[in-house]
Amino acid sequence: MGLLDDARMVASEFEYSANDVNKGVKEFIRQMDEGLQETGKSMSQIPTYVTAVPNGTEKGVYLAVDLGGTNFRVCSIKLNGDTTFSLTQSKIAIPHEMMVAKTSKELFAFLARQIESFLKIHHSDHFEEHHQRRQNGDDTADEHFLQLGFTFSFPVHQISINKGHLIRWTKGFDIADAIGKDVCSLLQSEIDALHLPVKVAALVNDTVGTLMARSYTSPGKTGTLLGAIFGTGTNGAYVEKLEKVTKLKKVKDGGDFDASTGNMVVNTEWGSFDNELSVLPNTPYDIALDKDSNNPGIQMFEKRVSGMFLGEVLRRAILSMIQDGRTELFKDESSGTNDVHSTCTIAEDSPLYKQWGIDTSFLSIAHEDQSAGHHITRQALNRDLGVDAASSEDAQAIKILVEAIGKRSARLSAVAIGAVIISTGNLSLTAGEGSNGEGKGVFEKEVVDIGVDGSLVEYYPGFEEYIREALREIESIGERGEKRIRIGIAKDGSGVGAALIALVAGGREAGS
Repeated sequence: MGLLDDARMVASEFEYSANDVNKGVKEFIRQMDEGLQETGKSMSQIPTYVTAVPNGTEKGVYLAVDLGGTNFRVCSIKLNGDTTFSLTQSKIAIPHEMMVAKTSKELFAFLARQIESFLKIHHSDHFEEHHQRRQNGDDTADEHFLQLGFTFSFPVHQISINKGHLIRWTKGFDIADAIGKDVCSLLQSEIDALHLPVKVAALVNDTVGTLMARSYTSPGKTGTLLGAIFGTGTNGAYVEKLEKVTKLKKVKDGGDFDASTGNMVVNTEWGSFDNELSVLPNTPYDIALDKDSNNPGIQMFEKRVSGMFLGEVLRRAILSMIQDGRTELFKDESSGTNDVHSTCTIAEDSPLYKQWGIDTSFLSIAHEDQSAGHHITRQALNRDLGVDAASSEDAQAIKILVEAIGKRSARLSAVAIGAVIISTGNLSLTAGEGSNGEGKGVFEKEVVDIGVDGSLVEYYPGFEEYIREALREIESIGERGEKRIRIGIAKDGSGVGAALIALVAGGREAGS
């Protein structure tokens, strides 16, 4: 066999057929239902205590803060009531000594001071009015307080919309006395110590924020069903019928929530779908990646879908071909067999030989490359991977592998999207008059709106079309159902989305 045939042979290991997709959807739905009934299952299905999504008519000014790593972001969002908004923000680097402070008070006091500085600069009138009211002895009126959504990207046990206990720190933070404490209360205490007109109204997961941001900005009056992240990681949050979230009855010390809507937004944590590998594909490259990862045996869905892992899957597939004496990848008998008349060489310190050596951006470059002789891919091989004088055939072989890995990721993403749509029954709603069997003439009330965010779905070539192709192959969706699914980018779940959750938590009424 020639090189391209060898590449196609390896690529065939990443095929995920229509039958595989349908099996995956059925198992995904089963694990969703299981997670709604009990804790400790593969799919966590975490109740968020958010019971409504916006429709774009909401108005007002809300705050959002985002503690997700080495920066702290403070935002002010003005909702205009017509699906549009304006945003003002500042970002502050967190000093290392605050990340490892002796007490949680030190960190949260630092965060509160940043909120105070932001208010003084961007909401000076409100700040001064509040200061004047305090001097007059009238500082307790809730209508004068700004509602704040707190995106806190660390593991927490959330027991109400504005209460969650820290499970553990990650990302370089290490403040022992914060473990087990309510992070919203910690922040509110320091805000109150500064006498700021701010109430921490909601503890926010950024995926839930994605759902909220999309629901506010999406066209038409249809509420968004699902917010999904397909980027460095992957996760989804969706609107579930409250009656199906039966494990809520077993939650001790659970907070109050508005049950009148009959709904509850659920954070799936679907990165851990099918950790048992009952339906997920499992190539030698997936097995090796998982074995050498820092969390073997878990997040198995994420390791096949998200941008963090696709480059490593590709690296291991390339290495298998290089190390197989029967394939000719990056091997020239002489310069005469290479179309650039030079012998291909791989640098000894090439990222190909290092774990996580290939960034997912390389896959996007190779996948999209339509240049003569795959010139752009060959440049990237040289620049990013230390492969000098790769031939056109080498680059074409790499492109074959890249396309297979990217396509599998998108088809697996469709399993998650399709399962949520089917499980919630949104496609079984009665079609309006005028729609036909081909799905043309779909009315707004028939639309199933999906909000997505992340580098894969936004920038990876053909990712959404691969998703749609797989959705058409799902038995309960088909071509007509796929046409009813609207997929739109939702930006800034940790900012705009957090503000919208604060709005819902605060019980603010929509604008007219």
